[in-house]
Amino acid sequence: MPDARYKGWMMSQSFSSPDPFSPHEDDTLRSLLRSILASVPDAMIVINEVGNIVAFSAAAERLFGYSAEDVAGKNIRVLMGGRDRSYHDTYISNYLETGEKQIIGIGRVVEARLANGDTIPVELKIGEAKLGEHRLFTGYVRDISKKQATEHRMRQMQAELGNFSRLSAVGTMASAMAHELNQPLTAVANYLEAARDLLTTPDPQTLEVVKEALDEASQQSIRAGQIIRRLRDYVSRGEIETRPTDIKTVLNDAASLAKIGVDGPMPRIVDSAPESLPEVMADRVQIQQVLVNLIRNASEAMGDMDQPMVWLEAELVDDGNEIEIRVRDNGPGLPEEADGEPFQPFNSSKPTGMGLGLSICQTIVDGHGGEMWCKSETGQGATFGFRLKTAPAKAVE
Repeated sequence: MPDARYKGWMMSQSFSSPDPFSPHEDDTLRSLLRSILASVPDAMIVINEVGNIVAFSAAAERLFGYSAEDVAGKNIRVLMGGRDRSYHDTYISNYLETGEKQIIGIGRVVEARLANGDTIPVELKIGEAKLGEHRLFTGYVRDISKKQATEHRMRQMQAELGNFSRLSAVGTMASAMAHELNQPLTAVANYLEAARDLLTTPDPQTLEVVKEALDEASQQSIRAGQIIRRLRDYVSRGEIETRPTDIKTVLNDAASLAKIGVDGPMPRIVDSAPESLPEVMADRVQIQQVLVNLIRNASEAMGDMDQPMVWLEAELVDDGNEIEIRVRDNGPGLPEEADGEPFQPFNSSKPTGMGLGLSICQTIVDGHGGEMWCKSETGQGATFGFRLKTAPAKAVE
């Protein structure tokens, strides 16, 4: 299509009619546009460079409850909920200035605001078209509220089953530990009580018996320690099956999973890892668990900040033998009392936290042959990172 045909349309920032063409435009093109807007199955919305709506499909009218006349020329913010409503124009201006794509051609789940004020989750995909020196952005919107509700219920049931399994495992372990430790600890108590009673008559023969009792108590306490170590080794001996894994896909999936089931606003998550990274040797699900935990920790740490951000970063290190993955935020940083000890179990800065999340993350990374680390500066955010080995290059036949 010739650029000149659309130049007047692109330069306009508002419209009195949903038809972006003037009466002088070609009737065939106007008919074609109206046909597309009437028949496209998903809601389709076209905006210009300043975020104003220039086209609104019939499916969009049914989804949002607005007519095309209602929204023509208005800023796309009227259809947005959550943080995107406040920052959308900033997103456009940042893209026009830097060329950095955060959603164009990728898609994500966002919150849409309907004409009646309700909000629903939608899947948004955006395409871009250049007309001369100007741009159009076309958004395709699909309601996923029913799908998400079903998935949420499934996750709830899976979580309940998982919680039941964990409680059963903890109960079994507690019972086994109580049974195993009962005998040596009872023996220690008996020997010490006997030694205490014998010391009331401290003659040489009695002192010899006391010495034997203390020796036996010492042996039984060592036995109790060995039982605990054996149980700990049994628990931590989980096998990790690693295989070549696309780390970019894992990062994208983790960013999406971290948003699911979260009450309240989420920070803007920026995946800045390059597309060209080689595969890593990893258990995909377990590394996803690590990343989801780190993203949610960052989100909770930033609370009600005005512009919370989380960056997912990855780069080749060690001459290409490893990939370093980092989760960085612009929050308040770690509390001073937690500095250097964030991976210790039962060490949590959250009022309702158990302090096991980062410890579990470290155990998973350790199982992959890596080591977790963190950097934090008060008021400057925190960064958590770890490394994974790159997968061997595939042989060329």
